[in-house]
Amino acid sequence: MKTIEITHEDKIMFPKTGIKKGDLAKYYEKIAEYMLPYLKDRPLTLHRFPEGISIKGFFQKNASNYFPDWIRTVKLKKKDGWVNHVICDIPETLAYLVNHNTITFHVALCKVDNPDHPDRLIFDLDPPADDFKIVVEGAKSVRELVETTLKLPTFVMTTGSKGLHIVVALNRTENFDEVRAFAKNIAQHLCIKHPNKYTVSMQKDQREGKLVIDYIRNSYGQTTVCPFSVRAIEGAPLATLLSWGELEDKSLDSKTYTVQNIFDRLMKGENPWASFERKGISIESAKNQLHELMEQYHEKQAE
Repeated sequence: MKTIEITHEDKIMFPKTGIKKGDLAKYYEKIAEYMLPYLKDRPLTLHRFPEGISIKGFFQKNASNYFPDWIRTVKLKKKDGWVNHVICDIPETLAYLVNHNTITFHVALCKVDNPDHPDRLIFDLDPPADDFKIVVEGAKSVRELVETTLKLPTFVMTTGSKGLHIVVALNRTENFDEVRAFAKNIAQHLCIKHPNKYTVSMQKDQREGKLVIDYIRNSYGQTTVCPFSVRAIEGAPLATLLSWGELEDKSLDSKTYTVQNIFDRLMKGENPWASFERKGISIESAKNQLHELMEQYHEKQAE
């Protein structure tokens, strides 16, 4: 095992709450056993903050030339060339990246052995302002259509920022284009049925106080925040795996879990996503069923 020295441990990363680089490193060291399964074999995008969150950070996809040889990297194609992504499979890599001021870890929706076929479909629910109530309502609407009607397994997590991610486990039968088109149809169908509540528009001047159901990240090269990642927000909130029942807790919001309280939760030993890997499924049957639903809805509206 390699020993990773954490330098400048007293550097303040979160000024208002006084969280230091050393505190961040200790958190990631302790959370590694829970987090690594969600990092393993996935291309990484790093969100780095060399001066802490008071100074704008930057996103990094390509591994730096100075990264040591023992850090695993994989070259994957992009539109105009290649990206040499870091793969974080071991605690030492996680510690090294934190020492280089990575606060948040974003992962691809695919694994490196099959980069054109995602193993998850994601809806990012983005509220107007900080209205978490409408996020919960939207999550239930997505689940009702996707899980109850279309019979696809859904999982939910906080983003640690403003909203929730609704995630469908896939078996990597379909490619990104197929998955994205299906996700788009789901999002648009929900927006047509509930035009005063939901929108797919990302432009703030067109949202009119509605919840955005973002399907666009279901595209090749897009990423999602990794579970247990710290967000660059005061208080160091985390992206956290939830059970569906937890959405009934009125005190819950997207920033409920932080580096300070997550281990009390994990001590209970419950993993609401324990069945994720074995529930992966094809969307083929659901695609056909959704097409029929959409046609029936439009015919009914035309009557």
